[in-house]
Amino acid sequence: MSSGNSTPGRSASLLEALTPVTLEGSRLRLEPMTRDHLPGLVEVGLDAAIWRWMYEVIDTPDKMKRWLETALEAAAAGSELPFASIELSTGRVVGSTRYLSIVPEHRRLEIGWTWLAPEWQRSGINREAKLLLMQHAFEELGCRRVEFKTDALNEGSRAALLGMGATFEGIFRRHMTMADGRLRDSAYYSVIDSEWPGVRRGLERRLGQS
Repeated sequence: MSSGNSTPGRSASLLEALTPVTLEGSRLRLEPMTRDHLPGLVEVGLDAAIWRWMYEVIDTPDKMKRWLETALEAAAAGSELPFASIELSTGRVVGSTRYLSIVPEHRRLEIGWTWLAPEWQRSGINREAKLLLMQHAFEELGCRRVEFKTDALNEGSRAALLGMGATFEGIFRRHMTMADGRLRDSAYYSVIDSEWPGVRRGLERRLGQS
């Protein structure tokens, strides 16, 4: 695995979590999102099923453009780092993910806003994305904690987080008001630095890389 302009084994400041970086594995490349990714995102990302558990359903090109611009605004403001997910074998955009809730003084961040087009779900790409992002967070940025949250009703996402080795921490009740007015409870999960070696081995084993 490579991590763009990072130096392997270096424990950098977590402030660098907002520095654009390209992360590449065996089947996936995560590259900093730009407006150039919009056509690819539109091509694969307008299926309403993708967005069932997200804040808002993105089912038109205009909505995707607004979603992209919001992500880029967050990046420009220094609060998030969004990535486009690229399948290496085809060069196609297949989804997106990002770092957010970055708190340098406590050396923690969140991985979220993750989605994949249906054709690439259950393909191993999501696991590799999590491996790349956590590897960079723990081994290059010096994170002590990486966290995840999902709709408490999203059993598939919750099972996937447990399956990759994250620890369930609890439910934030009435945590968010969704675009349709539904009050969402959020389930929180995390991986901490002392757990990372074991989590990494498990992910590599599942991906056939060990």
